[in-house]
Parts: sequence; C-alpha cells; structure tokens
Amino acid sequence: MELERLSPTLLRGTFHAYELSALVAAARYLVETAPKDVPAESLEQLSQLLAGYDQQLRKLPAAQQ
Repeated sequence: MELERLSPTLLRGTFHAYELSALVAAARYLVETAPKDVPAESLEQLSQLLAGYDQQLRKLPAAQQ
C-alpha cells in the first residue's frame, strides 16, 4: 500500500487488489453488524463510501491475465 498527500484534505492511495478487498470487506461487515454505539451518521458515511466504491468498480475493465 502506498499513500500520497495531494493537498491537506486529498490523498491518493495505491493498493494491491487483496489489500483494497480486505478494507472493503471490513467496511461492509461494520455497516451490516455495527454495535448500537456506532453513530448512525458514521454508518451512513461509510455506506456512501461503499456505494461510490461499487460504482467505480463497475466502470473498471476486466483484469488482464
């Protein structure tokens, strides 16, 4: 994994597919099974992030072997 700061509030990340997959799986798990003390606003933000991820993933061409 590599992170680069482009501006104070903008980062660029480079991940291996398995690294990003692990992060997305953990986020989905949290959204689906979050304890009651996790703020609803946080879960909504995470849900929106996952929706954006899913949208971008659909735009990607299939991986070449």
